[in-house]
Amino acid sequence: RQSVSANVTGRDVTSFVAEAKQSISKEIQFPAGVYPVFTGTAEAQAQSQQEILGSSVIAGVAILLLLAMAFHNVRNLILVLANLPFALAGGVLAIFFSGGWLTLGSLVGLVTLFGISTRNSIMMVSHFEHLVAVEGESWGLQTALRGASERLLPVLMTALVAALGLLPIAIGSGDPGREIEGPMAIVILAGLITSTALNLLVLPTLALRYGRFQGGGGPAQ
Repeated sequence: RQSVSANVTGRDVTSFVAEAKQSISKEIQFPAGVYPVFTGTAEAQAQSQQEILGSSVIAGVAILLLLAMAFHNVRNLILVLANLPFALAGGVLAIFFSGGWLTLGSLVGLVTLFGISTRNSIMMVSHFEHLVAVEGESWGLQTALRGASERLLPVLMTALVAALGLLPIAIGSGDPGREIEGPMAIVILAGLITSTALNLLVLPTLALRYGRFQGGGGPAQ
């Protein structure tokens, strides 16, 4: 048994190992009974990424079922989910400008970002429903503006508190020991900027055009 170790600099470990596996399989012919085994950080990260993706899919399906039970309206459910691409845009841009590598930390950041973004969307759409169903407002431009303005402070406070907590980690993302926390913080911060802005500006517009909100005992508006 022979061991070969290497320190990877200037790129992510996962893509390096994938390229090394491909090159070795093409260029080296091992004798019978001899085969390469890759271990270490790359394999641990790959396993962790698979576990996170699997858990995220299961959690996503459960969340969809709960939201469908809560809203009883496909259009409003789609409005809640419409904010996810807004968050994804900022997160993907952060990954691209920080090197273009989807690391374990970046993946954790995206999952966290989706949770925060979904929460903000639920707050906005459910408040629209409250204004129409409980307070008797007729659904229109004035109600949409009122709902967005009343949700402005809670949404901004959520983003601000999260940003203040993550900013020191993002600034020191290149420090030793922050290989996971650094990319995670950068992705969340960038996604918070896009999702918060678009949640307050675009989501009310989409709700005004496509939303269906039902008053107490009345038809959907």
